[in-house]
Amino acid sequence: MRYVIAAESHGSFRKAAFALNVKQSTLSRTIAQIEGRLGIALFERSSGGVHLTTAGLQIVRTFRHLVESIDHIAANAREIGLGRVGQLTIGHYTSLAAGNLRASLIEFAGRYSDVEVRTVESSRSNLLAELAGGFIDIAIVTGDPVPGMDNTMALWTERIMVALPESLPLAQSNIVHWTDLKEETFLISERDPGPEILNVLHSKLAFDGGLPKIARHNASRENIRSLVGAGFGISLMVEAGIGAKYPGVVYRELRDGNGLSRISFSGYWKSDNPNPALTNFIALLKERHPSPRGYG
Repeated sequence: MRYVIAAESHGSFRKAAFALNVKQSTLSRTIAQIEGRLGIALFERSSGGVHLTTAGLQIVRTFRHLVESIDHIAANAREIGLGRVGQLTIGHYTSLAAGNLRASLIEFAGRYSDVEVRTVESSRSNLLAELAGGFIDIAIVTGDPVPGMDNTMALWTERIMVALPESLPLAQSNIVHWTDLKEETFLISERDPGPEILNVLHSKLAFDGGLPKIARHNASRENIRSLVGAGFGISLMVEAGIGAKYPGVVYRELRDGNGLSRISFSGYWKSDNPNPALTNFIALLKERHPSPRGYG
């Protein structure tokens, strides 16, 4: 088809062959074979060159359309192979209002604007199940990577923050210590607040064998913060969540005798996932958050 198009464009088999860097005999023989298979003459040949027949004119229009489509498919396939187009589904259990995940998504979108990024927000347990089922490409959750797994990497740490009603006297302090919270009621979502957050809460407030006061609600994290603003208690979160503002709610750092309290994040993916966009996203995460433990 390219030979026919080139011959029509140049009006000569010799010039077309030169432009395509092939022998004239090869181009002429190939066009003759196409004419034989179609059962029609595409060109009128003369000493002055070649000209399309009426039937050839219609055929060349079809050939041009087919070649453009093939070129587009080939170019798109190359881009998919390089991870520059396609789709990437990222599961997370953290806010996108601020923080490292938001920044990573923005940078990835800037580098790979033709990749469709989809996000799935769910509990840690649900995300790992979605990952195992192949419904998401990567899960970003709290906690350190599971030892011995190749398809995981340590990412970043974030400060643990406390959301307080602005009417609470503690809200007037810029920094809050865990010991200041032992008489407060912690509002927890039953939709999996993350085992690390609960472990920290129990370890920091286990005074003399006592337990922190916890009120569980079957509510989203957003509604938990609305309850905080209404004065029903306080709540814990990582710093990515402080980008969202709620009426009557203030955020404060939490400290103990060792300084700031922090919680780690890790990424998990399936080692047999062939998605090139995932490979590029993992490379970006490694670039932004290098870890001596590496990743698989």
